[in-house]
Amino acid sequence: MKSSFNWEPLIITVCVFVCVFVCVCAGVRVLQPGEQPVDRFSRPEEEQLVTRLRTQVEELEEKLLDQTQEVERLRSELGATDLEKQLELLVVENQRLKQELKSCRSSELHSLDAAAESCSHCPHSQDAEALRREVSRWENQARQRERRLAELERELLEKTSRVESLRLQLDESTRQLDDGRRQLEETRRRQGEAEQKLTLRLQECEDELARQAATPPRVKYVTHTVEVESADSQKALAELQTKNTGLQEQLSVQRQLLRELETQLHESQRTCAQLRTQLVADRGRLCGFLSKTVGRGNSEVVRRLSKILVYEGEMERAQGQLEAEMQNLEEEKNRVIEEAFIRAESEMKAVHENLAGVRMNLLSLQPALRTLTCDYNCLKRQVQDFPFMLDKAITEAKQEICQVISEVSSANQELLRKYKREMNLRKKCHNELVRLKGNIRVFCRVRPVSQEEQDSADAKTMLSFDSEDDAVLYLSNKGKIMTFELDKVFSPQATQEEVFQEVQSLVTSCIDGFNVCIFAYGQTGSGKTYTMEGVVDDPGINQRALRLLFSEVTEKAPDWDYIITVSMVEIYNETLRNLLGENPTDKLDIKMNPDGSGQLYVPGLTEFTVQSPEDINKVFELGHMNRATACTNLNEHSSRSHALLIITVSGFNSATGNRTQGKLNLVDLAGSERIAKSGAEGSRLREAQCINKSLSALGDVINALRCKHSHIPFRNSRLTYLLQDSLSGDSKTLMMVQVSPLPGNMSESVCSLKFAQRVRSVELSSSSRRHENSSTSSSPTHDSVELDSPPVTPVPLPISRASSAGSTLSSASRTPSSSRRRSQSQLSTDRQVDRASPLVGDGGQDD
Repeated sequence: MKSSFNWEPLIITVCVFVCVFVCVCAGVRVLQPGEQPVDRFSRPEEEQLVTRLRTQVEELEEKLLDQTQEVERLRSELGATDLEKQLELLVVENQRLKQELKSCRSSELHSLDAAAESCSHCPHSQDAEALRREVSRWENQARQRERRLAELERELLEKTSRVESLRLQLDESTRQLDDGRRQLEETRRRQGEAEQKLTLRLQECEDELARQAATPPRVKYVTHTVEVESADSQKALAELQTKNTGLQEQLSVQRQLLRELETQLHESQRTCAQLRTQLVADRGRLCGFLSKTVGRGNSEVVRRLSKILVYEGEMERAQGQLEAEMQNLEEEKNRVIEEAFIRAESEMKAVHENLAGVRMNLLSLQPALRTLTCDYNCLKRQVQDFPFMLDKAITEAKQEICQVISEVSSANQELLRKYKREMNLRKKCHNELVRLKGNIRVFCRVRPVSQEEQDSADAKTMLSFDSEDDAVLYLSNKGKIMTFELDKVFSPQATQEEVFQEVQSLVTSCIDGFNVCIFAYGQTGSGKTYTMEGVVDDPGINQRALRLLFSEVTEKAPDWDYIITVSMVEIYNETLRNLLGENPTDKLDIKMNPDGSGQLYVPGLTEFTVQSPEDINKVFELGHMNRATACTNLNEHSSRSHALLIITVSGFNSATGNRTQGKLNLVDLAGSERIAKSGAEGSRLREAQCINKSLSALGDVINALRCKHSHIPFRNSRLTYLLQDSLSGDSKTLMMVQVSPLPGNMSESVCSLKFAQRVRSVELSSSSRRHENSSTSSSPTHDSVELDSPPVTPVPLPISRASSAGSTLSSASRTPSSSRRRSQSQLSTDRQVDRASPLVGDGGQDD
């Protein structure tokens, strides 16, 4: 173990003496502050001083040698202490126990081996093996006990390191002596400051007491001279008396505090005087001793020698503390060794007891070994019989599985037949439900926010959806929540495919001979054209509807022959334009069919027969190229016209001779806009006025239908006149309302949704199917029979064309003769009305 003796004071002392010796030998005199230089020492004085200093250096060297020897002695004593002797005894005892355990283990193993050889052919061999495993387990426990002894040895080493740390703490205490001396000087300085503060405080208290003594007792005089006149005066008097009592108490407290401060001041002054007297006496004794020892030659040498004396005293105290600490450490070490020895003895005793217990367990396991042998023989016989039992169970399971498979197969065949029957019945019921539901169905689609709109400050959406009901839309407008209930609401995350899944049932009705109309409505920039036409990679309702028609026609091809024709019309500035014609700027007109059927048609309208999706793409490219679009502040590619895609499906059943003709109108209305927002000027302004006028006329028609007026103003606009077949009650109609979620478009969105609710409340009569039998095309009996299923109404074969490129735009069904005569009379008396619509204000929608 290493000694931790503090060499710092001794080294400092030696360095000081060496410096003084060098200075004296060189004839250099160290001056005190403010002292004038004097002559050098005389030669005898210098020799005497050098001799004295050499003597002191030799004495210090002897002390250093003594300290070194003392350290070596302590180190040798600590190296052979009782702790190490006890540790050696424990090691010897541990080795002896290990040898004993090893001998016991070897004797047990020899006895077990001998027993195993004698009983090698005995059925109890497995029991012997189990007993060996048990012996091995107990050996493992003995090894664990040995590891525990090793841990105790490590703990003993930790205690030894604790002794070393205590020695380091002793060194730290020696270093703290210097800090205590500095703190003593700081305490003396603070005591002087405290005496000054107490003197000042005492002076202030005396001044305050003198000032209060000079002040006359006015409160008491006023108290005796006040006359009580009322309850308020009495209350005020009581408060003043209370205040006076409090002031008197404060005065007594201040006087008591003043007396205590005076007492503390006197005690502090006495203490300070005593400390000063003691300090002066100590300094005098020290200076006298140093003067006698060194002489009057050099004051710097005197100061350094005094410092040496202080260091020697500190060394003596440190030596005493070290000896006391060493004694304590030796006692602690002896105590720890004794405790460890006691624990080791108790653990060894427990090990011996465990070993005896293992031997007893070996003897008690003999009956259990015989029982296990019997059980093993029984299990062996069962294992030999198990393959036969397993084969029998597998055979029975295979038979049961084959029987169940046969039953499931027959049940599946029956379910398949029922499924086909139910599918046919469901199709019939679905068509009947769609036919009987006369109301215009209204869907709403909320367009997503674009990237540019997300970067702007006005990107917060004002629309929310109901997680449980997909037909409800909530709109936050001016702190109020408005609820709109429609037939279906599509969120901004809805895809084109999801939208088409909801409308494809109407598209397939066109093949059965029904008139169907789907039109998109909403403000400009709300996504109408995207929903109806889409883009190349993600087409809209128009192309998906035609693809679905081709798919349905292909499925019915063996029994039915279908002809699908397509035409596109644009209403631009209240003028009909043929988008598929050679000259799209030619104006068209809507006229009554001269065959007397009461139907409307457009002379000169170009009609293409399509037979594949490639034909569809060519038609759409031609129509899009001719359609009028322009840029406004609200939409970079704003549609400036209403576009109608008219699809006619004519079918003929060669087996029965039946003919059907259905018409599908897909309408992309131009967006309503407010002039102030769109910034339309010149031709754009005139286009916006015409668009708003036609949408206003559409609102008038919807309002008249909702109120069931006898006169419906279809002729107020080219748009409503052309959509008369779709809105007159003989068609399946769906309105797709497009809205924007941004707060800047909130007023337009509110108007669009309110208009959608009014449209949803319009009740139309049930739609009928244009169906013709070759033998009985006009029989009233067939009309009455077809009312139970989709009605059969006699219609003329489609159309006489004015030219090879033109065709008629006929209605999708035929009304009874009385209703047709009434409609013709209404059409002849309709007036053109140019007035502001309740739906459009300031160039846009308004409710």
